[in-house]
Amino acid sequence: MTEPRDFTPALGRPELTSQYDQVIAIMTRERRWRARLLAALAPAAGETIVDLGAGTGSMALLIKQAAPACHVVGVDPDPEVLAIAWAKIEAAGQEVEVLQAAGDAHVLADGVADKVISSLVLHQCSHTAKEGLLANAYRLLKPDGRLLIADYGLQRTPLMSMLFRQVWALDGYENTRANKDWEIPKLMAAAGFHDVAELSVTPTPTGSISVYAGTKAGA
Repeated sequence: MTEPRDFTPALGRPELTSQYDQVIAIMTRERRWRARLLAALAPAAGETIVDLGAGTGSMALLIKQAAPACHVVGVDPDPEVLAIAWAKIEAAGQEVEVLQAAGDAHVLADGVADKVISSLVLHQCSHTAKEGLLANAYRLLKPDGRLLIADYGLQRTPLMSMLFRQVWALDGYENTRANKDWEIPKLMAAAGFHDVAELSVTPTPTGSISVYAGTKAGA
């Protein structure tokens, strides 16, 4: 375990952490975008999958249920959300490795992961933290490994732009600006990923959520 640095709590304020799962389920059409992320990830037996910003463990558990023989590692700096994650993992009877650390922390070896995911994390991060998380994802991946990101993206309609203002209010304009301005694919490419693509867009009551993919260069 590393000493976590400053981070934005799951819903912007620590007093809301206990409500995170309920809010995400209602306000983000969670089942739809998580299903799209899982389909794009296509977890397989024997793979190591690292979830940077694993939060309460929802995505890690979905991965284990889809591919019980894969090794899932969840990384998150927030001890309160990790406590929720541990309880959910134990209740589900699954084996998920959980580490308390920031998304850019080097708590795992280089090239350990077949795939890396991150969901609803980058919109909470400063520009520097976004770059750090993406650089760490690249470092963690094996050659030809894939990065999958689900997060708020370009808000293509006036309605989605209006709804996204709720996210601004919670997580701050500076942190969220790159997401709404469609800069996440550019940041992925700058981190070294190729074949960067937006795979899906899910309209939600808080703005649209995109799934992005990118691949690390082969050996």
